[in-house]
Amino acid sequence: MADFYETQLLWLAGICIVSLVCENRISKRKQRLNSRDNANEKRGGSMHTLMRQYLVVYAIVMAADWLQGPYVYSLYREQYGFSERMVAVLFVTGFISAGLTAPLIGVWADQYGRRRICLAFCATYTLTCCCILVPSLPALLLGRVFGGISTSILFSAFESWVVSASNSLALPQSDLSLILGRATLTNGFVATGAGVLSNQLVGFTNSFASPFVGSGGLLILAYAVIRGTWTENYGSSEGNASADLFQINRLGQAWKIVRKDPFLLVLGFTQTCFEGGMYLFVFLWVPSLQEATKSYDPLPLGYIFSAFMVSMMLGSLIYTVIVTHLSPPSERSLPNPSSTSLATGDNSLTLHAKLSSAVCAVSALALALSVTSEDEKARFWAFCTFEACVGMYYPVQGMLKGTLISDEHRATLSALFRVPLNIFVVVSLLTGVSSARYAVLSATSLMLAASSVLTGLVVVSRADAHHAGKPRHPLRG
Repeated sequence: MADFYETQLLWLAGICIVSLVCENRISKRKQRLNSRDNANEKRGGSMHTLMRQYLVVYAIVMAADWLQGPYVYSLYREQYGFSERMVAVLFVTGFISAGLTAPLIGVWADQYGRRRICLAFCATYTLTCCCILVPSLPALLLGRVFGGISTSILFSAFESWVVSASNSLALPQSDLSLILGRATLTNGFVATGAGVLSNQLVGFTNSFASPFVGSGGLLILAYAVIRGTWTENYGSSEGNASADLFQINRLGQAWKIVRKDPFLLVLGFTQTCFEGGMYLFVFLWVPSLQEATKSYDPLPLGYIFSAFMVSMMLGSLIYTVIVTHLSPPSERSLPNPSSTSLATGDNSLTLHAKLSSAVCAVSALALALSVTSEDEKARFWAFCTFEACVGMYYPVQGMLKGTLISDEHRATLSALFRVPLNIFVVVSLLTGVSSARYAVLSATSLMLAASSVLTGLVVVSRADAHHAGKPRHPLRG
C-alpha cells in the first residue's frame, strides 16, 4: 500500500500545482483590470503590503506550531516514559487551559491591542518549548498550560489583527478573502515542510525534543518580525483600558451580543463542531487507517500526512476561485462591510454562509463515509475530502466573523467561541477516543450536518428580512 499512498500524493501535488498556476494567472489578470485607475492601483499596493506583513508572520508562527505536532506524543510516551493515561492527562490539560483562558485572551486583545497579544503569544509558546524539554511532570503540566494559552491567542488574535488592519485600509472584501485564502494555502505549504524538517531534526539528533528547540527559535524570529513590521490595532480606543483585569463586564456584553443574535449562535456552533472534529481527527486518523489496512507493512504516515496537507491547500484554492468568480462585481471594488452598502454586505454574507453550510455538509458526509466503509482507500479519500474542507473552512469562517462581528469585540467573540470547542474536545478525549472512535466520528458527523442545516436556514431568513427593508445587523450599526 505504500506505493498507493505515494502515487496519490503525487497526483494530489500535481493537481495542486496546476490549480495554483491557473489561480495565479486569473489573479494577475484581475489585478491588471483593477489597476487601470490610480485609486485601484494604490489600493492594490496597500493590499499586497498587508498580505506580505501578515503572511510572513503567519508562516513563521504556524511553522513553529507544526514543528511540535508530530512528536509531542512520542516525546511524552517513548522518550520520557510516561504512561498512556498520563499522556492523555497532559493533552487534556492543554485543552482545559485553552478553554478557560480563551475569553480573557479575546478581551485583552481587543482592550490592550492585538499586536501586543500576538507578541505575548511568542513569549508563552517559547515558554511551552522550554518546559517540554524538562522531563518532569510539573514542568510538563506547566508547559501544557502555556500551550493552551498560546493556542487561544494563535486562533483568535492573529486573524483579528489582519481583519481590523484590512478595515483600517478600507480594502474590499475580495482582498480580505484573498489574504485569508492565501493564509490557509501558506499553512498547507508550511505544514508539509515542517513535517519534513521535524523528521530530519529527530533523525539528526536522535531526540524527539529537537523539534521543540527549533520551534522556540522560530518564535523568537516571529517576535522580532511582529515588532518590526506590524502596527497596533484595538477593539476599543487606546486609553479606555479598564482597571478590571478579568474584564467581567466586557465578557458579559459580548455574551449578550451572541445570545441576542441567532446567526452568531450558529457561527459559534459551527466553530465548535468543525474545529472540534478537526482536533479529534488528529487523534483518530492513524488508528482508523491501521484498522482498515490489510497490509502487514507499517503505514507510510509521512506520505499520508503530506497528502492531507496538499488536500487542505486544494481546498483553499477552491475557496479563492469560488469567491473570485461568484462575488458581486460591486464587492470587488468597494471597501469592507463596515463601509459598504447593505446590499453588497448581504451578498457577501450570503455567499460565505452558503459556503459554510456546504463545507459542513461535505465534512459530515466524509466523516460518515470513514465510519461506514471498511475499505482503506475509501477511508483515505474520505479523510482527504475532510482536509480539503478544512482548507475552505478557515477563510470562510474568517470572512463570516469579519462581516458579522464589530471591530470592538472581534477578538473577544472569536475567543469566546473557543470555550464550547475546548469543552467538546476535552469531553471526547475523556471518553477514550481510541476505543470509541466510531461513536465520536458519528456524533461529529451528525453535529456538522445539523450545523449545515442551521446555517442555511438562518442565512435565508436573515437575507429575506434585509430584502424586505428591515434594519441592518446590530453589530454593524
